[in-house]
Amino acid sequence: DFGAAEDAVQEALLAAATQWPRDGAPQEPVAWLTRVAWRRLADHVRADAARRRREAHVVSLVPADEQVALAPDEGGGEGDDTLALLFMCCHPALTSASAIALTLRAMGGLSTAEIARAFFVPEATMAQRISRAKARIKAEGARFEVPDEAALAARLPAVMHVLYLIFSEGYAASSGDAVLRLDLSQEALRLARMLHRAAPQVAEVAGLLALMRLTDARRAARIGPAGALVPLDQQDRSRWDREAIAEGVAFVSEALPRGPVGPYLVQAAIAALHDEAPSTEATDWPQIAALYEVLMGLADNPMVALSHAVAVAMVDGPAAGLARVEAVAADPRVTGHHRVEAVRGHLLERAGRVAEAVACYRRAAARTTSEAERRYLLTHAARLAE
Repeated sequence: DFGAAEDAVQEALLAAATQWPRDGAPQEPVAWLTRVAWRRLADHVRADAARRRREAHVVSLVPADEQVALAPDEGGGEGDDTLALLFMCCHPALTSASAIALTLRAMGGLSTAEIARAFFVPEATMAQRISRAKARIKAEGARFEVPDEAALAARLPAVMHVLYLIFSEGYAASSGDAVLRLDLSQEALRLARMLHRAAPQVAEVAGLLALMRLTDARRAARIGPAGALVPLDQQDRSRWDREAIAEGVAFVSEALPRGPVGPYLVQAAIAALHDEAPSTEATDWPQIAALYEVLMGLADNPMVALSHAVAVAMVDGPAAGLARVEAVAADPRVTGHHRVEAVRGHLLERAGRVAEAVACYRRAAARTTSEAERRYLLTHAARLAE
């Protein structure tokens, strides 16, 4: 789609020009703007190609007589087809875990290893789960369509979980050299908007879209001039997308009174508190800690418990946070996970226990599969050691 690609380049040039000059930019503006535009064009082409591969793969699971329904004069639009693919992968004949795994592999573009890490299971176990899900979809003769209202409600939890995991992998790539995978995060955002249009009355769908917008609003500040990872407390908040923040906050404000409140809406409320704060120190940490307690009651997730430990440390001091980290570390689901060591190192650093913090950061660096995160952890450990 050359027209869309041309629009993407023009958007990149305008965005880059408004930021000129900026720290770390070279003195040759034309060459720099050209490189920015070329990267945006490459991102656009990769995202479009990845989307087409995902759709072709999922369509291969559909019986031939059902594929006839995809003709352009019968099926609506390309966006409708994509949403239908998503719901087909979340077929009721599958368990929730299998549906999510299949969709992440077929549509999300995630590797089996990446999905296994998200579910805290061995890669071989996940590979078997995905294979069985594919076989079951074919055996059931799944229909290629957006389900009616009753069926849509039954499949929504799996669909939302899939979109959340795809977005999370795009915003914070779990492996490889890149900090971001824009093809994943932007596709998840696009599908979340479509899902919200299909189910505008569901508060959790609005919460999911709000969470994505509020998180994505910080994307430009997550990468430093040399492409290095920049943690939240060190980001230049002037680079956050205020329009995205306003939209996300509006979704939260509109959905909270309607309820019922679920994990995505709670996470969106937490993200809104971060985004609206002028600095890390001025953030409403007591309210964030309270919201994480609510979230832990809704979802048994050790990563949520780690985030809660950080919030508690900001309210009651690093010792209180460290005690909670040790409790999380006893969970067999996160044995050897780099995030436990990274959070432990962060809190030890805040407590002034520098040598212990350096050791934790180095252990975390050895365990992560993200090259960008490994570089950040090793660099930070080296600066502390000096």
